[in-house]
Parts: sequence; structure tokens; C-alpha cells
Amino acid sequence: MSEPPNVLVLCTGNSARSILGEVLFNRLGKGRVRAFSAGSKPAGAVNPGALRLLRREGIDASGLRSKSWNEFAAPHAPRIDIVVTVCGSAAGEACPAFPGKAVRTHWGLADPAGVAGGEAAEDAAFQRTWTLLRQRVEAFLALPFETMADDELERELHEIGQMEGAA
Repeated sequence: MSEPPNVLVLCTGNSARSILGEVLFNRLGKGRVRAFSAGSKPAGAVNPGALRLLRREGIDASGLRSKSWNEFAAPHAPRIDIVVTVCGSAAGEACPAFPGKAVRTHWGLADPAGVAGGEAAEDAAFQRTWTLLRQRVEAFLALPFETMADDELERELHEIGQMEGAA
């Protein structure tokens, strides 16, 4: 790849896991990748639990928003090289037709927004999701993905998706 690959992190609502994935890829990738997130049925806002976590991590969330995956299937959208689904619903839905050939993988994680028990329980669930996503993104960034063939990259991404906490 001559340019850094564009990664699209998908989930149904694009309000929690996919937003955190976008942030982690961009933050830890330090320019080796460019990440976006989207949802098949966007919630319209970033989940408050995700915003609290990002604040605790010292990350400015002002540019983040819940958006439709249709934005990335439009004619002038960025080229998508890798699609990572992070929830079971998005993995089972038909993805839009992206220009070019995107490598697809599923890194399913439990929905932290669905945790009952109040804000403290929700914050703990978001922290767990952040930790699990961070481990996956770090494993991806440890790969020589810039020089890997698509089938080899897809196999490695699948293995990463089987890490601890896979749903």
C-alpha cells in the first residue's frame, strides 16, 4: 500500500464500540492507518458512556459523531481498505458496496451500552471494551500489514478477532 490504509469500524448504532475503535486505530496508529467509524442504523449521537471514557483517557471527542455507513459508499468517500465489524448485528447485515476491494473481518465484543446497574457499572463495561479493543488494535499494528497480501491479512485479522472477550 502506497498510502496508509483506511479502516472503517462498523457497528449497528455507531455510538460506542465502533467510535472507540476509530479513536484507537487513529491514536495508536500514529499515521500508519486512517480510521473512520459508521453504523448501519446510526444512533445519531455518541453514547455518554463512551464520552466519559474518552474524557478519562484525555481524548478530545469533539469531532466524533454517529454516522451512517452510506457516507462511505458515496462516490467521493475515502477509499476503504479494511472493514472491521465490532458487534454481532453489523457482522450479520449486508455491508454496502465499497469502491475497490476491502478486507473484511469481525471483532465482536459485548455492548457496553447494554449493561444494567447504573453509571459505575456502565463505566466499568466501557473500560473493559476499551481494553479489549486496544489489545486488538495493538495486535493489528504489530503486523507488517503494509506489505501483506489480502488473504494473509484477512487470516491475521480473523485471529485477532478471536482474542479474549470475543462475542
